[in-house]
Amino acid sequence: MSLNCAGKLLNLHTPVIMAILNITPDSFYDGNKFFDTEWKAKVKKVLDLEPEIVDVGGMSSRPGALVISPEDEWNRIQNIVRFIKKEYPETLISIDTIHSSTAIKTLDLGVHIINDISSGNLDSDMMESISSYKPAYTMMHMNGTPSTMQSNTNYENLMLELIEFFKVKISLALSYGLDNLIIDPGFGFSKTIDQNYKLLNNLHLLQLLSKYVLVGLSRKSMIYKVLGLTPKESLNGTSVLHLKALQQGAKILRVHDVKEARATINLFQKLSVNK
Repeated sequence: MSLNCAGKLLNLHTPVIMAILNITPDSFYDGNKFFDTEWKAKVKKVLDLEPEIVDVGGMSSRPGALVISPEDEWNRIQNIVRFIKKEYPETLISIDTIHSSTAIKTLDLGVHIINDISSGNLDSDMMESISSYKPAYTMMHMNGTPSTMQSNTNYENLMLELIEFFKVKISLALSYGLDNLIIDPGFGFSKTIDQNYKLLNNLHLLQLLSKYVLVGLSRKSMIYKVLGLTPKESLNGTSVLHLKALQQGAKILRVHDVKEARATINLFQKLSVNK
């Protein structure tokens, strides 16, 4: 079980961690955390915990966030990508972007994964533009844009509609020669809190697509709003839902807290071999 990421293999026999590096001033949880002169020390603090993947993003995708220009996005992330390539050459780098021009520039620097929350809907050139680089491509389910998505939560059958969405996107990606695919059902994107929990309880149905599943649950509102907490107080709830996602077949956890996610994976593995 491995995924070819621009020529570098990612072993997914055991679930892996994708650490979040938001190079943004307005992220819902860690806004401004990396957006200052101390960014090198902060990047090192995350990567010294040895996540298999680091996901670098220059644009917030929280509900209500506005789409920024590719130029602003590139200016935010380019030095971070170069730093990681130099100092942590074994770490797989994912770029969280909806812009094909940003994706191409980072692929030219040697990144391995493009993480597109719009699955090409917000830039129709995305799939074709990146195909020659043969990266792994993460396609996420979202209706609309971050600023409109929470107005688009009407589903007759949530799981059936997600599966049909991914069938179409997978077919399109394959037509461009993109065959190293990851699917992200988009927790918190175009979904109510109850829909998020329905999705989590039925996540195993996405195995019908025969693609690796990534989940982004870390400190999201589906946790802290239910518990009456803040994002900063939502680590325990995140770990609980991570375990559920792993039991449902998720292979990649996209997280703010690498150490705690690693512990969850280790305990899940222990449970799995002692049934």
